Amino acid sequence: MSATGTEAAVSLLDEPHHDGSDLYVLERPDEAGGEAAVRVRVPPEVEVETVAVRWVEDGEARAARAEPDGDGWWTARFPVRNPTTRYRWLLAGGELGYAWLNGLGVVAHDVPDADDFVLSLDMGGPAWHLESVVYEIFPDRFASSGLDVDAPAWAVRRAWDDLPEGRGPNTPFELFGGDLRGIEAHLDDIERLGANVVYLTPIFPAGSTHRYDSTTFDRVDPLLGGDEALESLVAAAHARGLRVISDLTTNHTGDKHEWFVAGERDLYLFDESGDYEAWWGFKSLPKLNWRSLELRTRIQGVTRKWLQPPYSLDGWRVDVANMTGRTGSTDVNAEVAPTLRAVLNEDSLLVAEHFHDYRPDFAGWHGAMNYAGFSRPVWTWLRGELEIDYFGLPVAMPRLGAGASAATMRAFRAGVPWQFVLHSWAILDSHDTPRFRTMAGSRDRQLVGIGLQMTTPGVPMIFAGDELGLEGEWGEDARRPMPWDRPETWDTQLFEEYRRLIALRRSSDALARGGIRYAYVDDDVIAYLRETRDERLLCLASRADHPPVRVPFTSLETLYGDDAEIDGAEAVLPADGPSFHIWRIT
Repeated sequence: MSATGTEAAVSLLDEPHHDGSDLYVLERPDEAGGEAAVRVRVPPEVEVETVAVRWVEDGEARAARAEPDGDGWWTARFPVRNPTTRYRWLLAGGELGYAWLNGLGVVAHDVPDADDFVLSLDMGGPAWHLESVVYEIFPDRFASSGLDVDAPAWAVRRAWDDLPEGRGPNTPFELFGGDLRGIEAHLDDIERLGANVVYLTPIFPAGSTHRYDSTTFDRVDPLLGGDEALESLVAAAHARGLRVISDLTTNHTGDKHEWFVAGERDLYLFDESGDYEAWWGFKSLPKLNWRSLELRTRIQGVTRKWLQPPYSLDGWRVDVANMTGRTGSTDVNAEVAPTLRAVLNEDSLLVAEHFHDYRPDFAGWHGAMNYAGFSRPVWTWLRGELEIDYFGLPVAMPRLGAGASAATMRAFRAGVPWQFVLHSWAILDSHDTPRFRTMAGSRDRQLVGIGLQMTTPGVPMIFAGDELGLEGEWGEDARRPMPWDRPETWDTQLFEEYRRLIALRRSSDALARGGIRYAYVDDDVIAYLRETRDERLLCLASRADHPPVRVPFTSLETLYGDDAEIDGAEAVLPADGPSFHIWRIT
């Protein structure tokens, strides 16, 4: 949709809509054999003669007519016999003629089932997660308590205010000396920001400072303070109402891991020549054998141990979850999440790292790190002049319009349950990517990205230092130590905007659980609603000045950004950019 003239007319709100949120799913059974009640919004301006829901039951497609329910709503019911049920809406007759409404929107031809809405009997992750903002910490670079411990032979000692070499032979071995007691000493700062979940990258002993090459899963790295330091950190966090999760590496270990050194071949994968398989060919990272029942039992033991007292972690982010159990002709990936879920506490969290299309693999996971459906579309819309490789493709990251960005986000919300969408992490960067501040190239564009992050369906995850304006051109370069002793380098204005937006995110049920409906999309601007039955918010993101956007609302309470101008039966939204605004529709 493109703007014409001096003002942009809104028409997206006049399109039929369904998104799987509670506003549209009126009844959701708890077990197979129940019945679902779903509804679709077909604005009165859209002429339609027949509305029906089409679902797949036991592998066969079925359909049932929907009945009009007043105010443009149509409601239908269908039985739920399977753990997941794919469904979409048929809109026939009138001006539409023959069309389907699936997760991509209205489509005027027959479509496959992959982009359908999904109703799942898995009720998803713990409720506390939806009310959270996650704060990722790379322990070696966050804060040091001055722990008196000898550095291992592999370590290259660095001063705290040094920059990481970033790319070179020392990159995995640069030891800055952050530890868990240092994190505990800065819980005040995390609370002041407003984040309420701490995510720690790996904490087990390893042969590097990233610790994805573990040597054991049975204890916490002494460089981080050992088991007692984790117990103390989690207890202190819980006393403040904060949660703590950590990183579980289920795909591989280090080649110095005690299982590998002991020659427990059944726990690892070997090729036809008898050599062991390694992650991406790195022989220091031998692949675990998920065909082994013993391996699964061992991993379950690790998963369970650190969730129990005295450590009491609140969940796990699972490293390269998309690759776990997959090598060549071996693919038991679908069994990984259920294996882990079986030993979680009732309120534990399980989030998968996944860089591309997580949709075929969603079953069993509470959510995924949403690089494909959030990070990439935001990066391509808001990036500045930094030229970076685009996830292994032989081209630099493109610069695309908001239409492409919104379409990508919508595509990755299609084909998965709404609970999975809500429990996935909306991330602007992480320890594996350039810093978003560096990608955006300015505070203004960074703030637009933060606004999107705090108001998109999904749980926001911040990489420690983002709130201070830390920079980094690639993953390892982004792992710079927190400049606690150099406050003159902090972007304090950015920090305050983070606090405001986080507070809004955590105070709004519509932002935590609501559906999303686009109001207007053009190259430089996106307007959308987040809505539940009790709350509706209007959000406007722009990367540059643009023609004013008009929306059919006459009472808007400004929550963030500038006021809208009411003109008759419409509101005229601010036309400046880069900028971000939030209003409550009253």
